[in-house]
Amino acid sequence: MTGVAGRVALVTGAGAPGGIGFAIARALAAGGARVCVTATTGRIHARGEELGAMSHIADLTDPAQVAGLFAAVEAQLGPVEILVNNAGMVQTGLDVPRGHLADWTDEVWAHHMALNINTTFHCCRAALPGMAARRFGRIVNISSVTGPVVTIDGSSAYATAKAAITGMTRSIALEYGPRGVTCNAVLPGWIATESSSPDEIVAGTRTPVGRPGRPEEVAACALFLASDEASYVTGAMLVVDGGNTVQEMKG
Repeated sequence: MTGVAGRVALVTGAGAPGGIGFAIARALAAGGARVCVTATTGRIHARGEELGAMSHIADLTDPAQVAGLFAAVEAQLGPVEILVNNAGMVQTGLDVPRGHLADWTDEVWAHHMALNINTTFHCCRAALPGMAARRFGRIVNISSVTGPVVTIDGSSAYATAKAAITGMTRSIALEYGPRGVTCNAVLPGWIATESSSPDEIVAGTRTPVGRPGRPEEVAACALFLASDEASYVTGAMLVVDGGNTVQEMKG
């Protein structure tokens, strides 16, 4: 696939060496994109060195830091043409508790929203004016099957935020399609990363495919949606879960 070659791509939440974000950044770089990776801690610089890519520390819950990130990318690489919003779920050094909906405090609820929907909103808002003006853009939002398709007891806040990403994705596709911008979402299921719990790995073995997915398998889908070849795909929700959500009986 050659449809990302020479494009400026920004991948958020790419600090974990075995995570989905870094796998996507690696796929884009291998395809010839000029990549910037970002995360909240200094480990992102090691990821940048591995790829030979730009790296930048930013807390994407803060609009001012998002503005600084986009300005830095434009100054070093050029305007962002491909945006992959992978940041969310957890933030290094911060514990996000589980709980039932009526038990959430306002503060914890707001924290879930900040991590899992506001980060995506802030980056989309920063990217869209320039993409629309240049009449080209690819936005790939990494959501989850949790929320849009299924849910997990104790994860109502996370599920709500991830479902919101799909609504945002469709809205951007509708509003900006006439201006050359596509926006799609990838919905991973059980993917084996360093943050996966033992129970999540076991759950992955009960999918129709019989194993958890690999970050590289999610990355391949994101790479396609970011490419020129995906020019007629927008507003789509691509489930990457080994068929887990199509089976009613899980052994």
